Amino acid sequence: MRIGIILYEDVEPIEIGILGTLSMAKRLAPELQYHTLSEAGGTIRLRNGLHLETEYSFTQAPAADVTIITGGPGWQTQANNPVLLNFLRQRHARGDVMVSVCTGALLLASARLLDGRVATSKAAYAAPETSPLNTLAEMTVDCSVREALLVDEGDIITGGGVSLCVDLTLYLLERFLGSELAERTAHIMEYSAARAANQARLPSLIKPIHA
Repeated sequence: MRIGIILYEDVEPIEIGILGTLSMAKRLAPELQYHTLSEAGGTIRLRNGLHLETEYSFTQAPAADVTIITGGPGWQTQANNPVLLNFLRQRHARGDVMVSVCTGALLLASARLLDGRVATSKAAYAAPETSPLNTLAEMTVDCSVREALLVDEGDIITGGGVSLCVDLTLYLLERFLGSELAERTAHIMEYSAARAANQARLPSLIKPIHA
């Protein structure tokens, strides 16, 4: 399984919990491969100053089975970035399973990949922020927007907000590499109780063919 994680300026640092979860999983499944991407490659500045060195630019990006787009306040700038949006479309057309975390769903929406779909995004917010779920509904055509832990539409998976990136990553491990790996990863992360609580609190909307 090969995973590409797209980062950009002003991603929320908590979104890199994806990387932490994959790092723990790789202890148990060394065959797991993942890499980070940004438009130009190199260093990007996350929200509130943390700097992160990405491994590849879009033009250098290696093949992947899954491409994840992260979220954060920078989505508003990236929603008008044709380079990023074209890259998302190209990855989807090539056959990657496209995955969004938090407000990353709004970038899939900007790329017109969520029209006619069921999808979710960040639910909780505080003024002056507006509801990401409402924004998602406004940006899409005939998209059924739900508050959910995650929505799996087969070739596109959208996840809920912020710390739910960990739950979403564990779900990806379960879908592609099996439930045992996901459970063991959650265990060594000491996240089993939190995962069970989130699953009890929020629905996961999964098409039957992937159940």
